[in-house]
Amino acid sequence: MTSAPTTPERRPAAAPTALGRRAPAALAAGAALALLLTGCGGDDKESEKHRTATAPLLSVTGAYMPRPAMSDMAAGFLTVRNAGGSADRLTSVTTPLSKDVTLHATQGTRMQRVPDLEVPAHGELRLASGGSHLMLGKLDHRPKVGEKVRFTLHFADSDPIQVEVPVRPITYRPGN
Repeated sequence: MTSAPTTPERRPAAAPTALGRRAPAALAAGAALALLLTGCGGDDKESEKHRTATAPLLSVTGAYMPRPAMSDMAAGFLTVRNAGGSADRLTSVTTPLSKDVTLHATQGTRMQRVPDLEVPAHGELRLASGGSHLMLGKLDHRPKVGEKVRFTLHFADSDPIQVEVPVRPITYRPGN
């Protein structure tokens, strides 16, 4: 008995599916989108420089609080500097010393509570005796000279800034 040579079974080639025909186009579209997004991404140093140059860049100096004359009310003074290219707004201040901290502006001889205070681009917000300032009511205790009180300043656009504010004698004036 002789056997006939065997040949591998041949199957007809499968017809391409709809997915198989679209796969190269989908891959090309995905690659193009990835390239486009990479070009628009945050890796661009010029975009980063521009964003940084225009964003507020805040710091706090000269903070102090005169020892309160009364046991239930105090004032706070400081300067917020903005080295950035856009303005920001001081919207509130919190402290463990008081649950009632308000922002005040003095216009002429009149003191007025305000909802926020502007920190101009490339400028400063100065909270000083006789001008705009912080008022703390319903104090937790009457702080003593030398004590430090933590303030957290909250802004419209920038992250909060924490400051340790020293309590000074009631007669203290910066530069004295």
